[in-house]
Amino acid sequence: MNESGRLRRALVTWAAGGADADTAATTARELAGAVRTVVLVEGNSDQVALEALAAQAGRDLAAEGVAVVPLGGATNIGRFLDVCGPAGLGIPLAGLYDIGEERHFRRHLRRVGLAPGLTPATKLDTLGFHVCVADLEDELIRALGAEVVQQVIETQGETRPFRTFQGQPAQRNRPVEHQLRRFMGTHSGRKSLYAQALVARLEPERVPEPLKRLLASA
Repeated sequence: MNESGRLRRALVTWAAGGADADTAATTARELAGAVRTVVLVEGNSDQVALEALAAQAGRDLAAEGVAVVPLGGATNIGRFLDVCGPAGLGIPLAGLYDIGEERHFRRHLRRVGLAPGLTPATKLDTLGFHVCVADLEDELIRALGAEVVQQVIETQGETRPFRTFQGQPAQRNRPVEHQLRRFMGTHSGRKSLYAQALVARLEPERVPEPLKRLLASA
């Protein structure tokens, strides 16, 4: 495992607390100097998408000293800012988040001192944190279009499960874009699977703006 990967694992363990937290903190401090930026994202699918997009552009984020770290949910942002921010490792930070979770990011960025002048009008992208309109899946579906996304589902051999999902009473009258987005979250690991598969279909000019801006600054 490269140093970015080792740091990612150490940060996740440190932020979680528990019996291994002190050992993980020591490891993280030892590795911090080898990493120039930590990118905090909500989940594994966001990590998969960012790393895949970077690879398509000929970049190796780990080799560049960029560690993409999944929070395991937006409500954990405070713990990760504690260990990565000014009171912890003091590593330069960036991030990606869903609009519905913005309040958590605003509150904790201010709390740890990374955004002392933050106001309701301040856009978090000025601090390196970029927002998805709804979530990563929504961004990718809008970028590619529903027809292409359904083609990707077909290549994954999941057309029948998707049609069954569409037929559920709660989904029947929903727009297909909504159905696609919800379908990707129905099984563990499906979001990451489709993050990889959908990114592979993206042309450079169709990359969603928050992902494009984040990678440009990372």
